[in-house]
Amino acid sequence: MKIVIGVDAGGTGTRAVAMCGGRVVRRGVAGPGNPAAVGPARAAQEIKRAVEQVAEAGDTVLALAAGVAGISALDEAMCRAPLEHLRCPMLFYADAVTAFAAGTDAADGTVLIAGTGAVAATIRGHALGEVADGLGWLVGDEGSGVWLGLAAVRRVARDWRASPLADLVTASAGVDTVDDLVNWANRGPREAFAALAPGVCALAAAGDHDAQWLVEDAAGRLVSTVESLPVIDGPLVLAGGLLGSATAVQHAVLARLAKRNPQVGEDPAVGAARLAEWSPMVEETTPS
Repeated sequence: MKIVIGVDAGGTGTRAVAMCGGRVVRRGVAGPGNPAAVGPARAAQEIKRAVEQVAEAGDTVLALAAGVAGISALDEAMCRAPLEHLRCPMLFYADAVTAFAAGTDAADGTVLIAGTGAVAATIRGHALGEVADGLGWLVGDEGSGVWLGLAAVRRVARDWRASPLADLVTASAGVDTVDDLVNWANRGPREAFAALAPGVCALAAAGDHDAQWLVEDAAGRLVSTVESLPVIDGPLVLAGGLLGSATAVQHAVLARLAKRNPQVGEDPAVGAARLAEWSPMVEETTPS
């Protein structure tokens, strides 16, 4: 089978797809693949694990493309070496580029991503243009899953009272006093903060005032991030765990950006596979 492979290497996990004739035929998953968070060696290992699940003996791999969060820390040679047996071109992109390609065939436009982290970027010719935020959870990533979870913890700690939001936070942290919550939070459990985001969104959708306030705050920050970029011709694509599916944050952002008619992207791994498929290298290396 002639396939292209797309990879989405993110802070929470790594996903890979094999596509044949524009259709996904296999999927693979592995651990976190953001080299800025887990180191380049671990990132290369997780990318390899995900790819091995979708590339079978007898396949002709025409090209492999990977969208990588924290790409500035990526060691491309380290990623290529264990996959040389595929004998195909390997392309590495910032995750914003593959997320954009997952939502549109256009080469130019803007993408707003909110998942574990948050970033907005212009895309020009399937290449990264101007970037806003994406600074990591300690410095930025405003409106992201980590930001939203940490904001919930802060709200509960500062206003210690019985509430659905407090029940969510204390159950997740495994604590029952404010001092224990503060001690838990100060250990900086990044993934645990992010894990709170779906629960906050669910509470907001159910009408909880505290959660709705947090969701609106997150949406406002995300919109401010994307609006800080120059407006260029082309679509605006929403992507990431908070914006790529029907969450309370997605609904709030869509309402605020309605005039720009944003499109919701598919799986970024599919976007990466599309970039692999569109690459001129595919034609150059396709066996006759």
